[in-house]
Amino acid sequence: MFDLLLPEQSGSPLYLQIYHLIREQIRSGKVAAGTRLPSVRALQQQLHISKTPVETAYHMLVVEGYALNKPKSGFYVVNPNFARNIETSSPAQRMQPNHTLPGFHDFHELLPEEGMDWIDFNPTLVDGDSFPMRTWNKMLKEAAQLKTAQLGQYGDSSGEPGLRGAISEYLAHSRGVICSPEQVIVGSGMSYSIGILVKLLDGARRVAFEEPGFDLVRNLLNGYGWETVPIPVGGHGLLVDALSNDHFQAVYVTPSHQFPTGGIMPYSQRVRLLAWAEMAGAYILEDDYDGEFRYQGKPIPSLQGLDNQGRVIYIGTFSKTLSPALRINYMVVPPSLQNNLSKLHPDQLYAPSRLEQWALEKFMRDGHWYKHLRKTRNLYRKKHHHLIDLIRIHLGEHVQITGQHAGLHLQLSVHRQGAAQELIQLAEKQRVRVYDFRSMWAQHPDPDFPVVYLGFAGLPLSVMEEGILRLKTAWFDA
Repeated sequence: MFDLLLPEQSGSPLYLQIYHLIREQIRSGKVAAGTRLPSVRALQQQLHISKTPVETAYHMLVVEGYALNKPKSGFYVVNPNFARNIETSSPAQRMQPNHTLPGFHDFHELLPEEGMDWIDFNPTLVDGDSFPMRTWNKMLKEAAQLKTAQLGQYGDSSGEPGLRGAISEYLAHSRGVICSPEQVIVGSGMSYSIGILVKLLDGARRVAFEEPGFDLVRNLLNGYGWETVPIPVGGHGLLVDALSNDHFQAVYVTPSHQFPTGGIMPYSQRVRLLAWAEMAGAYILEDDYDGEFRYQGKPIPSLQGLDNQGRVIYIGTFSKTLSPALRINYMVVPPSLQNNLSKLHPDQLYAPSRLEQWALEKFMRDGHWYKHLRKTRNLYRKKHHHLIDLIRIHLGEHVQITGQHAGLHLQLSVHRQGAAQELIQLAEKQRVRVYDFRSMWAQHPDPDFPVVYLGFAGLPLSVMEEGILRLKTAWFDA
């Protein structure tokens, strides 16, 4: 059996302990090139731990060049001299295949494919591998068979009634949103929903907007002739007190996970915002773009669920939970606006593909939706915790993490001189992409320390440590 004993006391995460122990045995020659490592399950049982640390350690060994993952066969040790060369070589050198290495004839599988050497902490990406392709294809096929008689007809311009019902039930159960299916408008993305919204709020022209805030929505509203007035954001989201000295017809907020800073609006502030909206006769545009993902504390009810005056317009999406490729989102309008909705010409409303709506309804009704949601929550929680651990281990007191209690990205204040754009350029020299979200500000400030944003949902666990180590090199070791 593979000789691996974990220390009884160690401050390092399990995956790092496993990684370092195996790496040292490979480098010392105790484990020869070509040796098959124990399966993940076997090592898990030997060490009496969960699979996750073993999987993470193995993938790190692959990334560092100490092991090769051969499909349907397992993980195999790579020549240690080759592994050391991988450590010290430049990114360009790592891209060159080597067919003369001893012990294996296909070590070139270790080397990144063209263009794969970049590590991209893009906050807008999700994990495409988590999409339930087989189940989704089955839902599409079964939905088409069940709805054959309707394939030659146009559907409800506000969305298929069955899907609107499934969405309203899910929102009541998971997000505390109280609505009837008739209040739900199924759309094809934020741009579509904002286009409908400005028609429903005919006459409204002045909206308070988070600063910083989602630039797509701000630009859309400006394009429709609305004035968007920046309202400062603090550590807990929009500063409600800043609304009292001006007159607005609406306010745009992301209370469950402020975009981009990551703040979560507490219950007391939500109640105050609702009271302000009632007093001002204004509507609240609640964008709950990734409210399903929370990593600390209990979820706070949506603003819509706390609203008993019909002042909240709730907008949600399947882009973060299922796939942005589907282009399906939804908006819940209060009863006071349903009359305006009925006055819109049918040509002004155009729901997404009926076939995909039927498939999504069946996906939800058959229980696959909740199963998938649990899976993605666990996956993103694992990635979230892993990235934070790596940042704390390798960057330590050089950075401060904020906005980490929910969502799919982190805000990082970097304790060094210079602008965020300079940090981005330094990172790019190490073939890493991070982001400063400069466009989210109407008036970009000059903070004490540069701030950048790191997404983790679309990044494999196996490359995260390499990415953070490159950032350490770029920002602090030069």
